[in-house]
Amino acid sequence: MNLLLSIQQAANNAAEAMPELTQLTDTVQEPELNMWELSLKGGIIMIPLLLLSVLAVYILIERILAIRQAEKEDTTFMDRIKDYIHEGQIDSALNLCRKSNTPYARMVEKGISRLGRPMNDVLVAIENVGNIEVAKLEKGFPIIATTAAGAPMLGFLGTVTGMVRAFFDMSSAGSAADITLLSAGIYEALVTTVAGLVVGIIALFAYNYLVSRVNGVVNKMEARTLEFMDLLNEPAN
Repeated sequence: MNLLLSIQQAANNAAEAMPELTQLTDTVQEPELNMWELSLKGGIIMIPLLLLSVLAVYILIERILAIRQAEKEDTTFMDRIKDYIHEGQIDSALNLCRKSNTPYARMVEKGISRLGRPMNDVLVAIENVGNIEVAKLEKGFPIIATTAAGAPMLGFLGTVTGMVRAFFDMSSAGSAADITLLSAGIYEALVTTVAGLVVGIIALFAYNYLVSRVNGVVNKMEARTLEFMDLLNEPAN
């Protein structure tokens, strides 16, 4: 009788311990996704992707600061230029343009320096300065555009090389091949694809954002050019 009671008690204790053991096993078996380790599995393709991402972010920040400086606008600028020109104070008008330190101010400065020449020559001089200013604002844009197009391609290249390595390892292992050999290559393939798409998408949005900001500056430059040309075409009092 005591033996039966002991067996029953042991069975009850085992039954009570089973949920805890099952929970502990599930906790141990659940792997955590470590982004750093996952990135390392991407292989050598991750290095150029990292460089491109850092370069694109640097250009984005640097261009935002430069465009913000170019967007500064003095609402009284053209009125003061008009007064200086009407009063014959050409030097004062030139000094005002230099102090403003904006693209449209440099365009107006070039136009003032060409006063007395045919209107077409003045307009061409202003447009040439405008083209130079736009080129300055778009500095680094080709790199971001190349990153937007090239990063996904590098990611796909990593996909191809990862799958090639996976199948090569499988064929080399022969009958001893298992899932671990295939998983390493698949890791590389999928990680590089995701990384390439992420970098490319970020670069694409950054490029379009910068282009829209530059277009806003260009519109201001064109507006100031028209105001200046209208000023020169005003009939003398």
